[in-house]
Amino acid sequence: MLVLGMMSGTSLDGIDLALLDTDGEEKITTGASGFFAYQPSDRDILRAALLCADGLPTDILTSRVAWPTPLIAAETLITQRHFEAARDFLSQEKRQPQLIGFHGQTLTHRPDEAMTLQIGDGAALAAQLNIDVIGDFRSADMRAGGQGAPLVPLFHAALIGPLEAPLGVVNLGGIANVTYLETDGAILAFDTGPANALLDDWMVQNTDHAYDANGALAAQGQVDEAALAALMQHDYFAKAPPKSLDRLDFDLAPVAHLSAADGAATLTAFSAQALAAGLAQCPQQPSRLILCGGGRHNASLCQHISRVSGCAVVLCDDLGWAGDALEAQAFAWLAARSLRGLPLSLPQTTGARQPVTGGILFKA
Repeated sequence: MLVLGMMSGTSLDGIDLALLDTDGEEKITTGASGFFAYQPSDRDILRAALLCADGLPTDILTSRVAWPTPLIAAETLITQRHFEAARDFLSQEKRQPQLIGFHGQTLTHRPDEAMTLQIGDGAALAAQLNIDVIGDFRSADMRAGGQGAPLVPLFHAALIGPLEAPLGVVNLGGIANVTYLETDGAILAFDTGPANALLDDWMVQNTDHAYDANGALAAQGQVDEAALAALMQHDYFAKAPPKSLDRLDFDLAPVAHLSAADGAATLTAFSAQALAAGLAQCPQQPSRLILCGGGRHNASLCQHISRVSGCAVVLCDDLGWAGDALEAQAFAWLAARSLRGLPLSLPQTTGARQPVTGGILFKA
């Protein structure tokens, strides 16, 4: 079936859209893709909701009955922006999808409490677009004892095909995650640490830019080794995978005293060092790393990763993958799997007790 995937990640930059003709298994034919940018005022609303959700108890977040205004405003915004993005994108397409994979926007992720919250009204979106929608991809995995993340690894494995292994597919979004694939098909996946989230927050607080384009500011600075060491002391790195992170699990306190350039350099080095620490928890050193996600556009980050990982590094685009659309494609593929009752996660990718399907279908 033709499926539209939509993904709004922890970088809060906007909505990725991608059409995929797929059966949720080996048939993967890519179609058009696009991007719908959030306005600065949109990002302000989402950041306010992130901070608000971080301080609320789980029972309030899950009940939705007593949601404070910032959360209600953010969900209304996310639903409206996804409607606008899909409407505008599909107006240019001759073929219309039979299904939409709608990730929504993660506000808080608490695997230790078996709770994750992605906002966005799937029922309203289905009604507005007159297309069936599948949302809430993560909750079923958490009910089965899993982390609820990352969910992209099975799509990575489906894309790999005959490429040599062991290798790692690294998604450099707001949070970085790695999919480790063995020659015999064995898989391991987990979040490794921040990729763009902390650096983006630093740029917003210390410059007039929302992100460090191509790593230009980091390239002008010096890594503060003491601050880097302090960041690497976080207890997350000692946990065994599978494991996952919330966007706010790390903060900027260790670099608060640095100049804008030195802070950018240090946070960029931290993202790479966190990834290297994660790779050290894999059964073998990957023969190479395939870099995906927005962070692959950051030359300084890619150079750090190449140096500290000890792996050959290749950009996913060089393999013919649509790097900017990959996560949206993944949620289109996962929506097709959900509709067919196929697993979205495995014990080796999220720590769930058994392979778990998931997602909720909202009929148009």
